[in-house]
Amino acid sequence: MRWTRGLLTALTVCALSGGAAGCGAGDAHERETTVSASPVGTLLDEMDEEGRLYREVARKGAPEVAIEIQPDSATGWDVRLTVRNFGFSPAGTRAVPVAGRGVAHLYVDGRTVALLRAAEYHLAEDLVPRGTHQVTVRLYADDGTVWAVRGKPVESTADITASGPAAQG
Repeated sequence: MRWTRGLLTALTVCALSGGAAGCGAGDAHERETTVSASPVGTLLDEMDEEGRLYREVARKGAPEVAIEIQPDSATGWDVRLTVRNFGFSPAGTRAVPVAGRGVAHLYVDGRTVALLRAAEYHLAEDLVPRGTHQVTVRLYADDGTVWAVRGKPVESTADITASGPAAQG
């Protein structure tokens, strides 16, 4: 079936040269108003607590994050992230999703406390009052979407217990 191979070749060339726009399909007005699908992952209907959409990616090669928190020698907590298949984007990066790139948001008990562009952060003691708290780090693409695998955000959580001065009675 020689014509099939020729058709597949033509479709491949068409796709590589810009999809339908490169093959003359549709009129110019339609191309201007149509939003193209992101080449990175699939946007889901799921959202985080701040209303940011999940960006689903395949499990193989997906970003991963782990969090480790230690009290520092003076005040507060040292937060260290271990990431895999992920790189932090510098400030000023365009708001376009790129596979395995972005920022991390740090939460204490579900409240955003920092946007991270590096794997280390000092968490001030006043952000962690006396008691046990959940500290979560979640990875985001540069466009603000949440990296997700199998419908779950790419994140890691650790419990910490802060002991402050005893209450005066």
